[in-house]
Amino acid sequence: MTREEKNQVIEELQGILTEKKVIYLTDASNLNSADTTRLRGECYKKDIKMRVVKNTLLRIAMDRVEDRDFSELYDVMSGQTALMVGEVGNMPAKLIKEFRRSNDRPLLKGAFVAESVFVGDDQLTALSELKSKDELIGDIIGLLQSPMSNVLGALQSGGNTVSGLVKALSERKE
Repeated sequence: MTREEKNQVIEELQGILTEKKVIYLTDASNLNSADTTRLRGECYKKDIKMRVVKNTLLRIAMDRVEDRDFSELYDVMSGQTALMVGEVGNMPAKLIKEFRRSNDRPLLKGAFVAESVFVGDDQLTALSELKSKDELIGDIIGLLQSPMSNVLGALQSGGNTVSGLVKALSERKE
């Protein structure tokens, strides 16, 4: 690979690392070609980009990203590294867990999600349980709707109770 080609790859990686908020580093070595193709297909279905990268070029690209600190991930960048990037924080973790039902790979080396760094395969469960932005919004709406529906229900039933009470009192005097 020539210096120009390396610089081009570094610039591409730097652009990816700058624009994406969800970055996973995985080890997909020892997967045969059929399993690798299947993994790439699953990534495509879930809008996750997967790319095998050279560790030294990735590290240079990480160093060039100014507003993020990837230094905690440097120690896990050895051997084969596949970069998985997406928009939803828990989607790559869920994909990896699902894929590992039939394979022992890919292993999670580390992840950078929403300015937080997760290192090691033992973090996979924690990452898969993270709620996406849409899930959090849904939870908040559900929490806000519950008290409102209780208040509306009480007001509606209370109106019936008050009118029934007034009617009973008016009939009682006669």
